[in-house]
Amino acid sequence: MLLLILGVALWWAAHLFKRVAPERRAAMGDKGKGIIAAALGVSILLMIFGYRMADGAFFWGRHPATAGINNLLMIAALYFTSPGPSKGALFYKMRHPMLTGFAIWAGAHLLVNGDIPSFILFGGLGIWAIVEMQVINRAEPNWTPPAKGPIKKDIIFVGASVVLLVVIGYIHTWLGAAAFG
Repeated sequence: MLLLILGVALWWAAHLFKRVAPERRAAMGDKGKGIIAAALGVSILLMIFGYRMADGAFFWGRHPATAGINNLLMIAALYFTSPGPSKGALFYKMRHPMLTGFAIWAGAHLLVNGDIPSFILFGGLGIWAIVEMQVINRAEPNWTPPAKGPIKKDIIFVGASVVLLVVIGYIHTWLGAAAFG
């Protein structure tokens, strides 16, 4: 469980470092990008191994209905993490579509994974996404949305999200977590 907690904490620290300590981050220059990327890579490895090794109380699990809701939420999460919202017509005024998609991803996974390790992993990352949005809004209060794009872009990216969900679902199934029920 410790590896999982350390991984989530390192994820938070690496992402918030620029906002919490901007002078220190600026002093690192371009070398800092590599250090942050390495920290994020280590955090992902810690989360993967920590989650697979963790054990904890179990409160709820998969159900056909929650698996279906999860998959619908995942289409939304994948769409929001794509360039679709900033290039299309539906959500172009949304300031943080990628972080919103990340939060939806976390919530969708909590819906079908009701154990302590999942609360730490998905709950911790979902809360991070919400905190990150607030921190960015405070650091950069003035924001101009991109120009409105054609609805065709939204349709293309929703379609791509469905295809990507199928691919990710099959990878999950191959790894031992049946994504489609």
